Amino acid sequence: MKLPMKTVAGGLNLPVSTIDRWIRQGRIPIQRSGIDVVFSHAALEKWAATHNLPFSLNGSQANDLPPEALESLVAAMQRGKVCHRVAGTDAVAVLRSAVDCIDFLSKDIRDELFEKLIEREGLASTGIGNGIAIPHPRDPLSRPPETPIIATCFLEKPIDFNAIDDHPVSVFFLLISPTVKHHLHLLSRLSFCIRDKAFVAFLRAHPDGAALFSRIAEFEKQLDDL
Repeated sequence: MKLPMKTVAGGLNLPVSTIDRWIRQGRIPIQRSGIDVVFSHAALEKWAATHNLPFSLNGSQANDLPPEALESLVAAMQRGKVCHRVAGTDAVAVLRSAVDCIDFLSKDIRDELFEKLIEREGLASTGIGNGIAIPHPRDPLSRPPETPIIATCFLEKPIDFNAIDDHPVSVFFLLISPTVKHHLHLLSRLSFCIRDKAFVAFLRAHPDGAALFSRIAEFEKQLDDL
């Protein structure tokens, strides 16, 4: 299936100007149709998965797994808990603080996670815009959790994270998944939430866990009703 640029921008939750810039920089796979640029759906899905970017045209990735095998977004977030006033003055320091908030993981696993997060950021920033980043390991941990974890971290102060829109980041959704399919499933659901401008504004108020989980549950109900 061939996709136009506007559809691709929506699927990646990015402005068209960013996609246009990536085309000129050769950072995204394209095809030519006369003078027009189009995208192969299959090639784009593979590219997005390789670069750990959320991509969904309908909010339903990883549908090859049975529904009961997929973790709900709110369950993963409740498991990971919500951390406020996460300290750090640069990307490395704040990632270290965010990892240390997941204190139910052993120290050696937290250290491995931190190293993998730094490695992942070295490839491309996980700052997706609007002050939000979704840091995650490129590959599963050596001893991954049996079920996915998303730690929501509200930073003590916004930091430069080399985000795609160049805006400082103030919220992390630190995502740890046991498999790539779980990762893509949750990334797709989280992407659905953060496309909503009212939800982004809600995040800027640094809500407590109960309010955040309630809001996420509303979004998941919308997705499940689609």
